[in-house]
Order: sequence, then structure tokens, then C-alpha cells
Amino acid sequence: MGDHYRTRLTHTLEVSQIARTIAKALRLNEDLTEAVSLGHDLGHTPFGHAGEDTLNEIVPGGFNHADQSLRVVDLLEKDGKGLNLTFEVRDGILKHTKGKGEILCEDPDAMASTLEGQVVRIADIIAYINHDIDDAVRGGIISPDDLPGHCLKYLGNTHSKRINAMVNDIVQETLRSGGANLSISREVLSGMWDLREFLWEHVYENKAVHSDFHKAIKILRELYLYLVDHPDYFLTLTKVESFSDSPERSVCDFLAGMTDRYAFNLYEKLFLPLPWVVL
Repeated sequence: MGDHYRTRLTHTLEVSQIARTIAKALRLNEDLTEAVSLGHDLGHTPFGHAGEDTLNEIVPGGFNHADQSLRVVDLLEKDGKGLNLTFEVRDGILKHTKGKGEILCEDPDAMASTLEGQVVRIADIIAYINHDIDDAVRGGIISPDDLPGHCLKYLGNTHSKRINAMVNDIVQETLRSGGANLSISREVLSGMWDLREFLWEHVYENKAVHSDFHKAIKILRELYLYLVDHPDYFLTLTKVESFSDSPERSVCDFLAGMTDRYAFNLYEKLFLPLPWVVL
């Protein structure tokens, strides 16, 4: 609820800024880099990855936020006409995600076809590692003293110093290696990996963080079942005349596009009694 925690929008802007900085230094296509950056998380659900896991369980055919991001730009934007994006933009959007995987992608099948798409992938990691530390400290989940000391030694002890160290290292190492592929020094790559592992253990899988996940799951699950069972209400709510896809997939598209607050408010409207007002 705080004004200073990151959202999908502010995360996207940070990824875009970091990616364009790297692209400019490497003399890559900045416009392509920005386009991939701005589209990479369009398919993310309310309640973060808990929401993504929930939709993947309940929606026929499953759900993945990278696939959904591509669905947004290909099928849902402009009232179902799509945005007619280039292969390079679509490829970068689809292949930005990594989970717990490699920081520098080595798998040709999972790697974006362009260096610009690969830059966005690493910029996404740089952004979330650093802003998730920032948010976790503000939220009282961790303190700055909890961060691994060897990571601070190589990367810096502030948000801006760490981003600066990671970006500069990628640029310098990539130029030093000839620029055909992105490169990171062993020390910085190790520091990024250890910081991400620290976040998984102390933040993403922290009991205090997970304590409300079952409530978020309940909200999405019950909204999904209600809207699928009440198609007329869904069409009225979304202001469309008919389903452009199956009711299940259309409801999934609607849920995936919600903010946390919108999902809260709709759940309250549908399932909680309205307060009485004394006149």
C-alpha cells in the first residue's frame, strides 16, 4: 500500500532505463531495446508470481507471463487487432524470463535472437535484484546488514552503486570480448548470483512474505470461477459484446491484466456484504 514500493510499471521503467544505458554504450539499437523492455512484463498477473502460479493451475492450457505478454501485444491490444510488432521485439518479449536460471543465458533455444533482447534479459535481473533489496529493507523483511558482505565488496553498499557496478562491468567486459555476446566478469557475476540466491531464501520464500499468499490465491481462484460461471456479468463488466476466445481464456486475460488493488476491489464487490449507511 506504500507509495514507494515498486509496481510492474515502475519495474518496467527501471528495466528500460538500465537496458537503454547498456544498449547505448554497446552501440546497439536503442529503440528495439526500449520496445522489448516496455513489453516484457505486460502479461504479469496481480499478486506477482503467486498469481501466475494460480492461473497456471486453474486455467485450461496453463499460464505463463511471458507467453501472456506476447498474447497482449499480438491479440489483445487495439481491440483484438494486435500491434503488428517485428519478430525481434516479439522474440525479446517472449525470451526475457529466467526464474532461477542462468544470469547469462547459454541455451540457444532460450536466448533472445538479438543482443538487444539479451540486454533486456540481463537488465531485468539487475533491476529486480536491486529494487527488491530496496523494497525488502523498507518493508522490514531484511536489513542492510543482512546482505552478504562479499557481494557488497564487489558491487557496492548502496542501490545506485550496485546498479552502476553491474552495468559498467557488463559494458566493459562485453567490449573487451569483442561484443558478439554479452559478458560479465567472474566477480560481478558471482556477486549477482549470490544476491539473487539471498533474495530467494530471505525474501521470496520468507514465511512473512508467504503468509498472505493463500489469500491472494483464494481471491484469484474465486474471481475466475465466478466470472466463468457468469458470462453475462463478465461481458457487461468488460464492456464487450461477445467472447473473442473461450470464456476461460477471456477471463484469464482479464484477471492477468488486473492490478492488486483492482482485484481486491472486485472481490469485495462480488463476495463481501456492502456496508449500510445510516441516513
